[in-house]
Amino acid sequence: MLTYFQAIVIGLFQGVTELVPISSLGHSVLLPEWLGWHGLVRAQSADESFYLAFLVALHVATALALLVHYRTTWVRIIKGFFTSIGKRGIETPDERLAWLLVVGTLGVGVVGLAFEHLLRTVFAKPAAAAVFLMVNGVILFAGERLRRSSLATVPSGPERAAGPDGVEPPGRQLDTLELKEGAVIGAAQILALFAGISRSGVTMVGGLLRGLNHEDAARFSFLLATPVIFAAGVYKIPDLMGPLGDGVRGQALAGGVAAFVAAYVAVRFLERWFERRTLTPFAVYCLVFGALSLVRIAA
Repeated sequence: MLTYFQAIVIGLFQGVTELVPISSLGHSVLLPEWLGWHGLVRAQSADESFYLAFLVALHVATALALLVHYRTTWVRIIKGFFTSIGKRGIETPDERLAWLLVVGTLGVGVVGLAFEHLLRTVFAKPAAAAVFLMVNGVILFAGERLRRSSLATVPSGPERAAGPDGVEPPGRQLDTLELKEGAVIGAAQILALFAGISRSGVTMVGGLLRGLNHEDAARFSFLLATPVIFAAGVYKIPDLMGPLGDGVRGQALAGGVAAFVAAYVAVRFLERWFERRTLTPFAVYCLVFGALSLVRIAA
């Protein structure tokens, strides 16, 4: 069964890795493997288990942390959504952002409902998670490498050099994205159904390739993730409230509090990080940790 210590450790890692582009699902498989918690490793890919019920609380807590952090933004987004419906048109940046999030969420929502169970039972295993984590590192590296060439093809105006303080130059404005571009960036979240592929990582790469700078790409990624993570948690709440949750509800509460705190700290840190820095350190981490995990599993 799950101890309170395990619940808090996993909760902390979930809160951080859901937002840092290194895959929370991959780490929820690999972390127990590294720590010798083999019962949790097997439970991750089971059809139904107490561990999956426990993860519900962590997802809800992470989404709540994002909602709290971006609360004023979400108020404007929700207002813009209903205003645009009333006007039957999109006129303001908030209205456009609202619809970018709608179209960006639909694809992963449909695919997740249809295939999440299958992909989890097949791929949520340590060896597969390690391989996909390395693939995630390659995606992050490729995104950074392709970004400069993509800027030349996006109607964002001339590229400006970074200022003396090292802050990244402004890229394309988020509210200039077309709805079809938002749909494509949001659809990248489908890849995160594979344990080891980061939701925030692939959506950030999608934003970078459409000309956003790192700061705006990260912000759009976190906003996109919020309804998906929250919906996934709420959808599975009956598991936590039902027989699968027997014996782990207290641990779920402790883990949820840890995940909330970790996610709130992580999003504040990452906002500052992406003002001046790139995805490259996270790409290196994914390649190294994935390779070390494969070696450990094979040993």
